[in-house]
Amino acid sequence: MSLVLLFVATSLIFLIADAVMLRGVIQPIFARHLGDGLYEGGFRLAPAVLFYFTYMFGVLYFAGWPALRDGVPVQALVNGAALGFVAYGTYEFTSWAVMRDWHPQMVAVDLAWGTAVTGLSAWGGVVIARAVAG
Repeated sequence: MSLVLLFVATSLIFLIADAVMLRGVIQPIFARHLGDGLYEGGFRLAPAVLFYFTYMFGVLYFAGWPALRDGVPVQALVNGAALGFVAYGTYEFTSWAVMRDWHPQMVAVDLAWGTAVTGLSAWGGVVIARAVAG
């Protein structure tokens, strides 16, 4: 039960925060630098769903579950931030290395965001799961 609660809490925090940030900050920056290179519909649903489920599995496995099991929510924050830095860094640095129009501003903003949202989502999920499970 606590694992399901952890998944739901972590996912909701991540999805809500990410939706707000993507629409308000990330998308305009990417549109400015990539223009017509972006998908016209905003995003493809199936790959987005695959990303979120895959990423949430990683966040729970490497950050949330160990912190919940050990009773140390700050462990989720630290491990989640490290995972976010590695995951978003892999995407951003690879894209910057191979794509002509990839801009350093995109790298900096998305890398900082991925680090922060992953750490905070993992931490928040653990805090909520502990509070609800008692």
